[in-house]
Amino acid sequence: MPRRTATMLASTLLLIALLCAGVLIKVPYAEMSPGPTVNTLGEARGEPVLHVAGRKTYPTSGHLNMTTVRVTGADYDMNIVEAVYGWLAHDSIVVPHDTLYPDGKTEEQSTQENAEEFSQSQESAKVAALRELEIPVSSYTIVSSVLKNSPSEGTLHAGDVIKAVDGTAVKAPADVAKLVTEHKPGEDVVFTIVPAKAAKAAEKAGKEPDASEKVTITTKKSDDGDRAVVGIQAGTDHTFPFTVDINLADVGGPSAGLMFALGIVDKLTPGSLTGGKFIAGTGTIDDAGTVGPIGGIGMKLVGARNAGARYFLTPEQNCASAAADIPAGLTLVKVKTLADARRSLEKISAGETTGLPSCSAS
Repeated sequence: MPRRTATMLASTLLLIALLCAGVLIKVPYAEMSPGPTVNTLGEARGEPVLHVAGRKTYPTSGHLNMTTVRVTGADYDMNIVEAVYGWLAHDSIVVPHDTLYPDGKTEEQSTQENAEEFSQSQESAKVAALRELEIPVSSYTIVSSVLKNSPSEGTLHAGDVIKAVDGTAVKAPADVAKLVTEHKPGEDVVFTIVPAKAAKAAEKAGKEPDASEKVTITTKKSDDGDRAVVGIQAGTDHTFPFTVDINLADVGGPSAGLMFALGIVDKLTPGSLTGGKFIAGTGTIDDAGTVGPIGGIGMKLVGARNAGARYFLTPEQNCASAAADIPAGLTLVKVKTLADARRSLEKISAGETTGLPSCSAS
């Protein structure tokens, strides 16, 4: 066999061997890429994303798109070829697997956690939007969860409203732990509660939960010290003066909070908040309307621009990262609060864009 032919054959066989090795050898990485965007003013699967009942609403126009990131599953084994392709591609990034799934979380656990965060973000978006419009919203402390095999199991239930502990009124979730830890392990603590079923009935009727009853629980020593605990997680729930439903499936995490809140504000106020323009954005939100940072900002910018967005509402803490690589034709608008975002939208709607708060890469 001629030397040249032998060399080419050997090179070809080596290349095939390397490609096979690249496909077979797994690496501990995961991939992030732009996910779908959804207009919170529009519809998803034939249903309005935001539905308000019991309150006058107004026509809207344009787009207020929430953005998402698509990630590989926790159980997906990436190979070397896929990792290299992801590193070279502009519209995706490859990160260590533990970045997306820390502490060995399974895909099921991660999905459940994302669903809970998404649900909480919807609740906070409603509260923040109504408070931005100075519409009263009542808040109260509830049992968020009960630990298995804890002193509270079978006595307290998720959704129970906590009115008082040992006769002292509870005004915030932190009050519950403070009052319980005033006891020594083994001592009794008395909860004044409204059972979850009665609380839900009151919520549907738009009334404050009442019909309280007292239950006694014997505390035990915490696993990490000598504190007295009863084995519950306290949280916050609200009573709204009218119904606001957010209808969106197959989405997780807290990062859509800001855009949901803006969509609700737009529907409840006269005129178009966007002026018919295509605006996208991201950001967590709390009950007070404070906007927080999110992950995957670069992928969300790409997804928004691909969908047609011209402006992107960017949490202040994500600004530097976002400004490092802005897709052509997209203007970043820095936001700290829901009120900030609302003022910026009003400027965009009016065509007054020169004074918009911008993001800097420094």
